[in-house]
Amino acid sequence: MRKPRGIRMVSALCLGCFIVVIFYFNSSLRPEHLSERSSGQKTRRSPLQSLYEGEQVESAVAAVHQGRRELLEEACRSYTRKRRVLIPEDLKHIIVDDQHGLLYCYVPKVACTNWKRVLMVLTGVSGDHKDPLAIPANEAHVPGNLRTLSEYSTPQINQRLRSYLKFIFVREPFERLVSAYRNKFTRSYNTAFHKRYGTKIIRRHRPDPRPEALEKGDDVSFEEFVYYLVDPATQREEPFNEHWERVHSLCHPCLIHYDIVGKYETLEQDSRYVLQLAGADQQVHFPASSKSTRTTGDMAANFFQNISPFYQKKLYNLYRMDFLLFNYSVPAYLKFR
Repeated sequence: MRKPRGIRMVSALCLGCFIVVIFYFNSSLRPEHLSERSSGQKTRRSPLQSLYEGEQVESAVAAVHQGRRELLEEACRSYTRKRRVLIPEDLKHIIVDDQHGLLYCYVPKVACTNWKRVLMVLTGVSGDHKDPLAIPANEAHVPGNLRTLSEYSTPQINQRLRSYLKFIFVREPFERLVSAYRNKFTRSYNTAFHKRYGTKIIRRHRPDPRPEALEKGDDVSFEEFVYYLVDPATQREEPFNEHWERVHSLCHPCLIHYDIVGKYETLEQDSRYVLQLAGADQQVHFPASSKSTRTTGDMAANFFQNISPFYQKKLYNLYRMDFLLFNYSVPAYLKFR
């Protein structure tokens, strides 16, 4: 028997209560700027105000970031077909600093450990540590040390998306991928990754593997890692691990309007700029990175030497959106062109 229309409408509304969606139209809404008031009753500009309304800090750097925002917006218009609303699952990588009005989407293998350390200092959860490098790396990744946007209510999420400075740091996609491979599969201490992913990769993509390799999973080659990534069965079985997941899938840059798109290639300059906008550049300094162990373009080229053009093309297609959205050129060392 068909229910009366009124009852159907009430049922639909009740069902809707269980579906949390975040109505955040990043392109059509003007950012809402909030000022913070200190104990002396003087208002302090929020980072968003400093970026869009105040006198520009480092105007040359500001122009670079304006250009990056415009390129990202144009790429989103050109390469994304459908828009959708955000759900809490989309926001698990966005760290919140309520004290300084910051939202940071962390991307593994793009200095996220140091940014988490900096945010631990800024939010006060680092205890007596005022130097980010004094915080052990494993402590920076402990769940619960820093709040993520997904933990807030829908109204609180919307308010922060409108009024906080949203920033992200990205990296040349294949340099990031090689960095993830080197860190997770060539370091003897990463036994958890060897067991969790290495054994699976060897079982599926190595002919006649030795029993020891099947048990330990500690000698995965880069070629086998590539085969695993481009195998359609991989993502059908489970989502990519965050260390090799695409940036656009982690941070949703066509759904969230990022005010600052920092790049690994200009890490120190861009990090300093974010801290200046937040008024925190005297409180904490972003740690200088070690260039001796950094994965470079030349290093990535060496890893791709043994990858056939067929698999290079498949891998590029997998990461194509990250190349396009963040204005990275197709690497010259690829052979499929």
